[in-house]
Amino acid sequence: MKTVRRLLYADIVSSVLFVAAAFLSLFFFIDFVDELADIGKGYTALHAALYSLLELPGHLYELSPIAVLIGAIYALSRMAQSSEFTILRTGGLAPGRALALLAGLGVAFGLATFVVGDYLAPLSERAAAQLQARFKGGFSLGHSGAWLKDHTVTPQGERSYSINVERATANGELLNIRVFEFDGDGRMMRRIGAASGRVGGDGVWALTNAAITDWSSADALGNRLNVAEEKHASYNWTSTLSASVVAAAVLPESSMSTLELFRYITHLSDNEQAAQRYEIKFWKRALYPLACLVMMGLALPFAYLHSRAGGVSLKVFGGIMLGISFVLLNNVSAHLGLLRDWTPWMVAATPSLIYLLLSFAAFSWLVRYR
Repeated sequence: MKTVRRLLYADIVSSVLFVAAAFLSLFFFIDFVDELADIGKGYTALHAALYSLLELPGHLYELSPIAVLIGAIYALSRMAQSSEFTILRTGGLAPGRALALLAGLGVAFGLATFVVGDYLAPLSERAAAQLQARFKGGFSLGHSGAWLKDHTVTPQGERSYSINVERATANGELLNIRVFEFDGDGRMMRRIGAASGRVGGDGVWALTNAAITDWSSADALGNRLNVAEEKHASYNWTSTLSASVVAAAVLPESSMSTLELFRYITHLSDNEQAAQRYEIKFWKRALYPLACLVMMGLALPFAYLHSRAGGVSLKVFGGIMLGISFVLLNNVSAHLGLLRDWTPWMVAATPSLIYLLLSFAAFSWLVRYR
């Protein structure tokens, strides 16, 4: 059995690595050509190439199930065409044992995918975003910027805060900051505007060129009095928002690990903000490595197809179509789940479950009844 395992694993792993390298080369070329349009004002072709390289771990994570499927189909189809798999079956390689062997390899691919997606890809995405921000004028946060919420209890009573950040630089500086402070009844008490600022590890925002408008003064009957305005060259504003939460709101979602996504979801839920999109992203990140195991099961029936049922190229083409359909279903389910407000873990698990049932159905039909 060790010899059979070594033979199968060597062929499948080498094929998967070859397919992954081919896909990554293609995506590197596409990213590099796309970045060439932004060359100028300090952003050179070398920076474009470096950015394209930093994007590769993220592409590898997204393409891992497809590479596993196509590589496994190619290896198994080639073994079936050369009658190697027929000899293994004659020597005692039962369908259940073959499925168990491929399941073990699928688990290994899944673990590798998890490591890439949870550690390597977020680091490289963060570095790529910082590279672009350094030469393209900071992080793009959309037309409305990034919004955060905070809630504290002060000696003056309950306070809630809405914080808006228009842009962020590569070195962690936040630009055009606005802080709106409300009391427990929803009345605005203060507005703080600052040209820039930084968030410390203790949650203190060090603001520069801050302008404070205060409406909190009131008489004994609660009527508002005059509005107070202050200007400070530097001003420290204390909040419960950690630097990691602020970074999660500013940086791209792909730069967050599974744990960071969970912390950010907890922060959004605590402040009664919509977290559906991040919850779907969290469950997709947690369950996506299992797709490698599903793809190994989906590839096994190709080993039982007779060589006259189609050449290796036709089977590989079928594997490519299956992989593309999986990615399409995975993306469509995420968008539909966000629009329909479906349960996040079900949205993330549905594509893999569908293809798992498809693999079992194909395996049963080809192995049991043919």
